[in-house]
Amino acid sequence: MNIIKKKWENLKYKLNFKYKIIDSEKFKKLTEEDVRYALEVQFKHELGCKLNLDNPKTFNEKIQWLKFYYRDPLMTKCTDKVAAREYIKDIAGEKYLVPCLGVYNKPNEIEFDKLPNQFIIKTNWGCRQNVACIDKSTFDVNDAITKLTKWVKPKMNFYYAHFEWQYKDIKPKIICEKFLLGKNGKFVQNYKFFCFNGKCKYLMTTAIRDRKRNFNFYDRNLNLQPFTYANAVINKDIKLEVNNYEEMISIAEKLAQPFPFVRVDLYEDSSNNVYVGELTFTPFSGTVPFNPFEWDYKFGELLNLPQKS
Repeated sequence: MNIIKKKWENLKYKLNFKYKIIDSEKFKKLTEEDVRYALEVQFKHELGCKLNLDNPKTFNEKIQWLKFYYRDPLMTKCTDKVAAREYIKDIAGEKYLVPCLGVYNKPNEIEFDKLPNQFIIKTNWGCRQNVACIDKSTFDVNDAITKLTKWVKPKMNFYYAHFEWQYKDIKPKIICEKFLLGKNGKFVQNYKFFCFNGKCKYLMTTAIRDRKRNFNFYDRNLNLQPFTYANAVINKDIKLEVNNYEEMISIAEKLAQPFPFVRVDLYEDSSNNVYVGELTFTPFSGTVPFNPFEWDYKFGELLNLPQKS
């Protein structure tokens, strides 16, 4: 445990705590005991309470359990934004794939002059590693290349941040997709379906209102729920408009069938076409509390853990 314990104990749990303090080569030497200790440290730092991996009760605890004990190669395939397209095509149908404009190994392979006026470009293995082009005439190509070059470096594998196993063996690629427009020409709405053992239980939508993050949760019947994530607010003034809700439920549950838990993100564009955004197995890495906290336990009751693998 010396590698990781010495590094983290020296930080004294400062608020500007950073997890990427151990490079990728040292990560290869970590034992299971090291990783378990790291998960406990991160959980304590983010949630302020002790992690119980032996008898997890809350949703966040069970996400940690899945990170540590559960290994399903299909999770890696579905986390890889390039490889996941095959799974989505086979299970849901090709029409639900966001149109792909290109897949690249390195940023210098991208022929920006041949791309349309609007597009979005992202890595296949990260979170918030994307660049949107809304108007090509003002798009900073050099800035995009700089960011992408950084994001595909081996040390940027998301596994090294929070030990989310499904990222560990993904080979970095870059994917460029069609820029989807939502209602009234605005950004497309993202609908996040929380699926437990193949069944959708809750829907979450996100928005920014008055510089505040709005995370609204809805039950299966689209009733607004009295909880959110701790760093967000509930906005009762947001009118939820979903034209293809039952179709979305069907897609989400088809994709979720093999997994004890997955959050399926779907889009509905200005033409009412439905697309699959991504499949997320460990949302917020299981380190963001619910508000009120009791909902962490209620979500935990929905997640039936599989046998260790």
